[in-house]
Amino acid sequence: MKITKGQRLLILGAVLVVIDQVIKVLVKTNMVLGEHFNVLGNWFQILFIENEGMAFGMSFGGVAGKYVLTVFRIALFVALFWWISKLLKREKAVPGGVLVGLTLIAAGALGNIIDCLCYGLIFTESTRTAVATFGHYAPFLQGRVVDMFYFPLWVWPDWVPGLGGHVFFEPIFNFADSCVSVGAIYLLLFQWKFFASEDKDKKEKTKR
Repeated sequence: MKITKGQRLLILGAVLVVIDQVIKVLVKTNMVLGEHFNVLGNWFQILFIENEGMAFGMSFGGVAGKYVLTVFRIALFVALFWWISKLLKREKAVPGGVLVGLTLIAAGALGNIIDCLCYGLIFTESTRTAVATFGHYAPFLQGRVVDMFYFPLWVWPDWVPGLGGHVFFEPIFNFADSCVSVGAIYLLLFQWKFFASEDKDKKEKTKR
């Protein structure tokens, strides 16, 4: 039985989401908040933190903002899924890289959506003294996103204005964030011609 391009994309997306969730569950159920260990010297660490849903450890607007952000994530994922499905119908006219890039972004969005939807319902709260177990710490849509990848490549010298003493790359992120970033950067760098031609076609159709 031949696997279609759509099925291959579903498999890719599912694998990425599973990898993301396995990493997060291992970190959440084995580390306390703020715990860290070196992977490759001091410049690549696993450092466990949680955030309210934005990428790279950022937060947004308290409880109300959390609901808005989670609903936005879900809407974005649905829109991406619909867009990929639409592009698959024009399979021969759409580069495979475009579909892969959008799948990376969709998988990353879904990975963090799962944290927001489910983690508060299935885990106890992580603290700086207690590792999470199965239980409950927040209502539906109010789970926190697990982050762990930290790359403190270097610290700026004190004499650098505004940056002295600060780490060059401070954000702490997860595998899902990486999928979104890699997918977006790849599309911008290598598939911009496709999107430019799509925009041109739409403008021509509008003029008619």
